[in-house]
Amino acid sequence: MSRQSEYVPMRGKILIIEDNKDLVESYLLYLEREGFDCTVFPSAEGDFNLIIMDEDASSPRKRSNAHVMILTARSQEEIKSLGVDAESIEYIRKPCPPRVLAARVKAHFTRGLSSSNSKAGSLWKFSGFEFDAEALYLTKEGKPVSLSPRESGVLRILVEGKGRPISPEEIYSKLWGQGAGDVSAVGVYIRRLRRKLEEDPAAPRHIQTQYGLGYRFNPEALRQGS
Repeated sequence: MSRQSEYVPMRGKILIIEDNKDLVESYLLYLEREGFDCTVFPSAEGDFNLIIMDEDASSPRKRSNAHVMILTARSQEEIKSLGVDAESIEYIRKPCPPRVLAARVKAHFTRGLSSSNSKAGSLWKFSGFEFDAEALYLTKEGKPVSLSPRESGVLRILVEGKGRPISPEEIYSKLWGQGAGDVSAVGVYIRRLRRKLEEDPAAPRHIQTQYGLGYRFNPEALRQGS
């Protein structure tokens, strides 16, 4: 059930095990757009680099050594109590939007299974939030926080700045390119992020303004790694 386009370079082979046909179609749409070769169970012949499965599906581990992403309704504490090997099995809380799942899959293939240091380096924690700067995926106390692509991009630039003030012009250039445009758009996304991250957006603790210099993410509130 693969719809791989010949014009998109293949990134890896993925087996999807999910009973909800609507979800399967959504996953295929986003994953194949990123260049992944997807197969839907029970058509499971051949070797796969990654298996995406609902937690209620029968485990394919007997047939493959592939990394497994399990979509689960378990709480974060329940997942931690399982003590699973994160290099072979990864739990993702559902509902997980297809766009977010595709980003997680893309980040997985980008960093590779052996680059645990890279994974730790892309993870940032602050005040109950966790932000994966590779997958552009934000959670608060284990629950997904919806961010637009631009909001995710601005947040990534700020946290990776590690407290350095970053001018609106620099942020705009990184996200929109060097072409002419309205730099004030950066301020719009800063305000949106503050509404989602700050207890009091009018007195922000995380995303701070340094007048004449730009914006910075408060390094005292930020921790990198797992």
